[in-house]
Amino acid sequence: MFTGIIQAVGKIARSEPRGQDQRLAIQAGALDMSDVQLGDSIAVNGVCLTVVRFDPKSFDVDVSAETLRCTVGFDLESEVNLEKALRLADRLGGHLVSGHVDGVGEVVRFEPVGDCYVLEITAPDEIAMFVAIKGSITVNGVSLTVNQVAGRQFSLNLIPHTLEMTTLKHLKPGSRVNLEVDLLARYAERLLHYTPSPT
Repeated sequence: MFTGIIQAVGKIARSEPRGQDQRLAIQAGALDMSDVQLGDSIAVNGVCLTVVRFDPKSFDVDVSAETLRCTVGFDLESEVNLEKALRLADRLGGHLVSGHVDGVGEVVRFEPVGDCYVLEITAPDEIAMFVAIKGSITVNGVSLTVNQVAGRQFSLNLIPHTLEMTTLKHLKPGSRVNLEVDLLARYAERLLHYTPSPT
């Protein structure tokens, strides 16, 4: 589990094909690697990945063909948002994030309004129903609050600190982003529509 509070911005330094999969070497930037161990989970642009090699300044992860098919943001030299997995004693500053991307959205507007930026995204049909005003959503691993919703399109307000500490400042209309909807919305939908099998 994660919080959606980004701890560092890294960069994909190397991409090595492994059949249909990829092994990525990621420069850790300011991420504290002192307590990282093999097998730990680190969210990379909102995708939970397993550490298979590490040193004080970088780590490697394997990305399956299925993950590559369902997500974006793993191009060579790309900057990526990084967050280590949540510990039980940690403060939950964002919201509960699983690191399992629900769909890829597209940026339709990204422009300044005062000191902040408005970010508007179109969500895929299959997850649009889970996006609610004042609810939480994760965009490229960043926990954000939804301001407005109109059909498949929703808008967010990004404060200067979020722009400074994440890769979201590089977005532009047409950019594709990883989206993870709120876990509670997923469970609520399942409870409302579940029909037990006849015995």
